[in-house]
Amino acid sequence: MTDDEAESEGLTYAEAGVDIDGQEAATAALIGATGEFEGDYAGMVDIGNRVLALATDGVGTKLLVAEAIGDYSTVGIDCVAMNVNDLLAAGIEPVAFVDYLAVETPNDEEAEQIGAGLQVGAERAKVSLVGGETAVMPDVIRGLDIAGTCAGLAPKEAVFPGEAEPGDALVAWPSSGIHSNGLTLAREAVTQRHEYSDPFPPATDRTIGEELLTPTRIYSEVLAPLRAAETHAAAHVTGGGWTNLTRMGEHHYVVEEPFPAQDVFAFVQSEGDVSDEEMHRTFNMGTGFVAAVPEDDVDAVATATDDGRVIGRVESGDGTVSIRGLTLS
Repeated sequence: MTDDEAESEGLTYAEAGVDIDGQEAATAALIGATGEFEGDYAGMVDIGNRVLALATDGVGTKLLVAEAIGDYSTVGIDCVAMNVNDLLAAGIEPVAFVDYLAVETPNDEEAEQIGAGLQVGAERAKVSLVGGETAVMPDVIRGLDIAGTCAGLAPKEAVFPGEAEPGDALVAWPSSGIHSNGLTLAREAVTQRHEYSDPFPPATDRTIGEELLTPTRIYSEVLAPLRAAETHAAAHVTGGGWTNLTRMGEHHYVVEEPFPAQDVFAFVQSEGDVSDEEMHRTFNMGTGFVAAVPEDDVDAVATATDDGRVIGRVESGDGTVSIRGLTLS
């Protein structure tokens, strides 16, 4: 590859500091070492006629944006959302949430803001906050980190099989924006020429930092209609972007009518000279949750909420996603 060719590719997630392939390999190695995990989005335990499921996740480098503008009021929502949405993608009803806050130095104001966000997230997700832990570790942590674990329950028959079928329709719901994935790339892109305190060009009543901190949508309202249907699988569009659809099986996912990408994505792409393919491999690009359902159930699922709709279909294939003229695998 020539220098000109490398330059034309623009900024990538790996160059910004996150290697998705390496991350997935490390996760696979951890799972292989423990041998106790099941499912693409949650660990599940058989407890008789029901399944107990657990999901754990954090907010990632979105915290650095919060630190930069001194606003931690929404990151608690993100922490709840990233865990709850993973359980929903498995057909599990979230029940309870615990958080873990690790700090370099205790700060009551920051903790209060995070706690308020956790409460809002729990209310949106209809889960109970049942405790948490704060650890002061100046030798380990610089600043702070927040993570959480969500527990959920489901009758065995309610758990989604996890495998889409050719002929299924793809019903989806829009995202609220950038959510909590790809912030390392987004930060690298926008800070090349801007400060987080600068006005966000498409909406100058907000700053760039405020736009990046738009909290992750929680998709609790989709669970009931998906359970009422013969849902085969669902995907929470997070790390890895649109390749998350292949978690529903090695098929060909044809996405013909995705939701429009919010302005923040075009801004990140332009500022970082990021390719279309890299954007779709990293971000949700406007669509946050997707389910594979039989054609007979499409109308009931798509109309059960105000903003659900069919965006495409499942075809026989080998683990690829076609969207906006791209083929991702």
